[in-house]
Amino acid sequence: MAVAGHSLAQELLDRDYRPLAGKTPVNLASTYGGDVLLIVNTASKCGLRPQFETLEAMNAKYSGRGFSVLGFPSGDFREQEFEDEQQIQEFCTLTYGVKFPMFERVHVIGDGATPLYRDLARATGEVPQWNFHKYLVGRDGKVIGSWASRTSPDDPGIVAAIERALAAPRPARGGG
Repeated sequence: MAVAGHSLAQELLDRDYRPLAGKTPVNLASTYGGDVLLIVNTASKCGLRPQFETLEAMNAKYSGRGFSVLGFPSGDFREQEFEDEQQIQEFCTLTYGVKFPMFERVHVIGDGATPLYRDLARATGEVPQWNFHKYLVGRDGKVIGSWASRTSPDDPGIVAAIERALAAPRPARGGG
């Protein structure tokens, strides 16, 4: 796990992404600002896809405390994601019962990486090496840590980091 105290805070989440198979983008900062976020690049055809179940269970367990898993489907690793977002949504919902927020299909590595993933990599020094890489973002919008793909979402180190982050007070909302 890499830990970073980078102050990309507000800029990190001040980005618009469409919900999976949706048409209207949402701003991550205004929708999830003040929450603890586990941001994960997902892939429906990956051998690690059973992590969807664990991610959903964690989202359900902690959501009442201001926590969300945010999934970003990506085909960057051996094209292990469907091209069609409707197909991704149906697969995740019907096969793994995913209810946590999933967003548009993105690139997470290389020159075409979406700005969110470029900043997550910059903050931690870790670029996803495979599907299901996990980044934890605190209530203040700072990146707390990064875990490799094979680390289960319910790994004791991740759970402890989430619990610590949830114990932090919510930041006051600025009035402009």
